[in-house]
Amino acid sequence: MQELQYRDAAIQDLPVIVDIYNSTIASRMVTADVEPVTVESRVAWFEKHTPGARPLWIIEDGSNSVVGWAGFQSFYGRSAYNATVEISIYLAPAQRGKGLGRQVLQHCIKVSPAYGVKTLLGFIFAHNQPSLKLFYSEGFKDWGTLPNVAILDGVERTLKILGKRVG
Repeated sequence: MQELQYRDAAIQDLPVIVDIYNSTIASRMVTADVEPVTVESRVAWFEKHTPGARPLWIIEDGSNSVVGWAGFQSFYGRSAYNATVEISIYLAPAQRGKGLGRQVLQHCIKVSPAYGVKTLLGFIFAHNQPSLKLFYSEGFKDWGTLPNVAILDGVERTLKILGKRVG
């Protein structure tokens, strides 16, 4: 198993975060964005992450090369939901399929109580079988299905909401 390090993202990391995110768009499996996003368009999103409550991590390998990023985002934006977060995990193209996603998800589960998180949510397209398999293998369950809520290249896609109690 590869040794990974997690550090809080800095604004200077936003270009690599955006590059990794944009690398997933063409697959139509990971995000509902259909066009690449810009660094400028993601600044407000970046600023909603705070190291003590809604972390955004840069993930590096043993040689300090960026392999991906992960973060917690507030769910639904109301204070009663403060202990619930949506988890995002994105790996650089060359790092996919190596088991790193499992390591990152396990890390997120392990550290979530330190951030006051009791519930983790994953929003995953129903046709994204690799991500569904990963989350199910770590104990996430189906908590909701939103049938045909996204249209990607003229094809209606279903969104699954997977959840796990961690605290």
